[in-house]
Amino acid sequence: MRVLLHTPLKAPDSPVASGDREMARGLQRLLERLGHRIVTPTQSRIAPGVPAPEAHLALERQARIRANRIIARWRALPKRHPERFDLWFTYHSWYRKPDWLGPAVTRALGIPYVIAEASHSPRRAQGATRLGHRAAERAIAAANLVLTLNPRDIAGVKSRLRPGAHQLSLPPFIDAAPFQAAAGGRRLNDPPVLLTVAMMRTRAKLDSYRVLAKAFAALKERRWQAVLVGDGPARAEIERLMAPFGSRVRFLGIVPHEALPAVYAAADLYLWPAINEAYGMAFLEAQACGLPVVAGRTGGVPAVVGHGISGILAPIGDACAFAAAVGWLLDNPAERARLGAGARRRVAQHHDERAAARALSGILRRLP
Repeated sequence: MRVLLHTPLKAPDSPVASGDREMARGLQRLLERLGHRIVTPTQSRIAPGVPAPEAHLALERQARIRANRIIARWRALPKRHPERFDLWFTYHSWYRKPDWLGPAVTRALGIPYVIAEASHSPRRAQGATRLGHRAAERAIAAANLVLTLNPRDIAGVKSRLRPGAHQLSLPPFIDAAPFQAAAGGRRLNDPPVLLTVAMMRTRAKLDSYRVLAKAFAALKERRWQAVLVGDGPARAEIERLMAPFGSRVRFLGIVPHEALPAVYAAADLYLWPAINEAYGMAFLEAQACGLPVVAGRTGGVPAVVGHGISGILAPIGDACAFAAAVGWLLDNPAERARLGAGARRRVAQHHDERAAARALSGILRRLP
């Protein structure tokens, strides 16, 4: 089958590292693993990033023109032409960056429409976000199938599905093999190394770094070193937050994805407060490498980090509780080892892309 993989937020070949990019890449690998050919017509490529809400009306108008071009091009091609796709597959449609193209194209061409990771939030139906919200609603209502990666999206999406459409769960996944291989060389550090891998953006990311800094302050009497991987517009502010800890906190900047397994393997504990986090791909990478996790209990994070099994989940935004969880694990190496082993098992059993490929194969066979 020829599949048009549409990624409104961030394309698989984006130079900017993020969880969205890694999931887009993962879905492309899954589809190719199943023998499908990925098609990406020029007309389906759109500008990356999240536009301002006031730009949505103009973008929607542009999308109609772009969709008509895709439809005309498809109809003009011979049936077996490699660009004549059989399925439209969108990854991540939400009110801030909805899929404006898929519903129009698939309706006109009569081909199946699949969305992986859609969300619906009624509180976005008014004000500046209303246009994006309505577009996200239309996309869900047009889909034959919605694959839900984040359990918190289930109810909202279900309320907008059309009769006969399906919603199925697909747990977030990674290619665990490189991380599992790196874990074979792990050694305990003295003092323990605390690792965070996250972009340094404003809003929720910066809020998470603020919680992390408060937790470090509460742990200042214990022995530890911290490594922060990531970069972005909020880096200067984050460096100010971490300045009181001096050389105990080290900034690595952006690390190429292929080099990340070695970074995880050199650490002892993975930390991320996860303010407004969907689920967090880095949690899976850390666990695949055998790192126990301390995270904020929010969104879909409990679906990827097992409390008491692969890590500890603290109340969201509670720096004292977060620090207490980290302190407990710093003081108990045996507990770190138990949770680290559980982390590796959890990813291997539930979040490796080989298992995801098997699940997706059965799911796609149900399409009309």
